[in-house]
Amino acid sequence: MRPDSETVIQIEGLVKIFGKARALDGLDLDVRSGEVHGFLGPNGAGKSTTIRILLGLMRADEGRVQLFGRDPWRDAVELHARLAYVPGDVTLWPRLTGGQAIDLLGRALGGLEQGRREDLIERFRLDPTKRTRDYSKGNRQKVSLIAALASDPDLLILDEPTSGLDPLMEQVFQECVREAVDTGTTVLLSSHIMGEVEALADRVSIIRDGQTVSSGTLAELRRHTTTEVHAVTDTRPEGLEDEGLRIAEVDGRYEVRAHVAATRLGEVTGILHAAGIHTFTATPPSLDDLFLDAYSGTGTHSGPGTNPGTGNDAGTAG
Repeated sequence: MRPDSETVIQIEGLVKIFGKARALDGLDLDVRSGEVHGFLGPNGAGKSTTIRILLGLMRADEGRVQLFGRDPWRDAVELHARLAYVPGDVTLWPRLTGGQAIDLLGRALGGLEQGRREDLIERFRLDPTKRTRDYSKGNRQKVSLIAALASDPDLLILDEPTSGLDPLMEQVFQECVREAVDTGTTVLLSSHIMGEVEALADRVSIIRDGQTVSSGTLAELRRHTTTEVHAVTDTRPEGLEDEGLRIAEVDGRYEVRAHVAATRLGEVTGILHAAGIHTFTATPPSLDDLFLDAYSGTGTHSGPGTNPGTGNDAGTAG
């Protein structure tokens, strides 16, 4: 992440209503310059509606929305010169070749760096001479990704960008995003692939029913959850009764399993050490675990600056 802390996206109390459904119900989001920010939530949580508002395709009903300090609804043309957007389902001109489609998208994005364009075509293993009507879904995604990445945008908005890509191409995508961030690009990444977000994101915001329920770095979010501890000790450990402890005696040793709050992990490790550790594994919650926890309905494990959901129906907006 770049050292400056300029806020690229600032959303406060965002509301969007479709008929009787509140697709967004006071959503907050801030994305800082030079970071990859994961934007997570299931279908209907409000992600796609938020992105449409950021792109100036839809007007907010209430709240404050700023992109590079400007209003995306009023200043859409100027702001689009600084960003690139990759949707999860790309539609291309069927009679054009892939290379022609990349160039046409590139012109809309203000031009492409030709060296970068050629490098990305090679790395994504795209045949630019084939007509797009003969492309698979994954190859259509590659066209959009290549055009976006080669345009050197200040902001890259990615909405399920690797839909249709195989695991090898997902790895290439991650490498390209890291390279873009290294040159100063800010990334808002919405994805259902938790491993992808966990590998790339500096910070994460999880939304539910149009509200932000968790936001922060993975380390910050994990402070509000528990770590799974599995150890084998020479003697029975004492003082772990309140850690959801399970102990089984196996071949003269004690197998210990417990879920430990982050604030007590050091203390518990000391207790296990005193019992004579034979093997020890501590597994912090994955992003999948944090996401499921945010959707448990309790809101008790929400991260810094969070708002528990209200349970309102978000309608069909994504």
